[in-house]
Amino acid sequence: MAYIANNKHPKGCIFCDFPKSNQDEEHFILHRGQMAFIILNTFPYNSGHLMIAPYRHIANYDDLTTDEMLEINTLVVKVIRMMRRVLVPEGFNMGINMGKVAGAGYAEHVHLHIVPRWNGDTNFMPVLSDTRVVPEALLQTYSKFQDDWTRHES
Repeated sequence: MAYIANNKHPKGCIFCDFPKSNQDEEHFILHRGQMAFIILNTFPYNSGHLMIAPYRHIANYDDLTTDEMLEINTLVVKVIRMMRRVLVPEGFNMGINMGKVAGAGYAEHVHLHIVPRWNGDTNFMPVLSDTRVVPEALLQTYSKFQDDWTRHES
């Protein structure tokens, strides 16, 4: 609740600004690769919702280099394996919202969402009050992911 009450949607581009700040825990950056990084979504659809983004500030997936696509997709596989170990989801939603009209919150910087899913994880709150119910604090999820990532992916 403290996070929700105090969190303001940051200005600028989080996918450019957050990696430059070198405050990984504060910004929930889970992993830094050579061309892309993993960051937890601070406005998650579900517990464990994270994103993978290139460092390069580009808007379109089709403008990624082959090396960027390879690294991003390699990280997708590692994230799915980590989530299976830590959260034991029954499924996943993965996708890229390219363009404001497609629902991209940061349309100017392409990023891929990975959302773990469980049977029955949807509820009526988003429909009635534009409120999402997330059963675990973001810092707890980040800590669990960080422990597992360090053990298995380093």
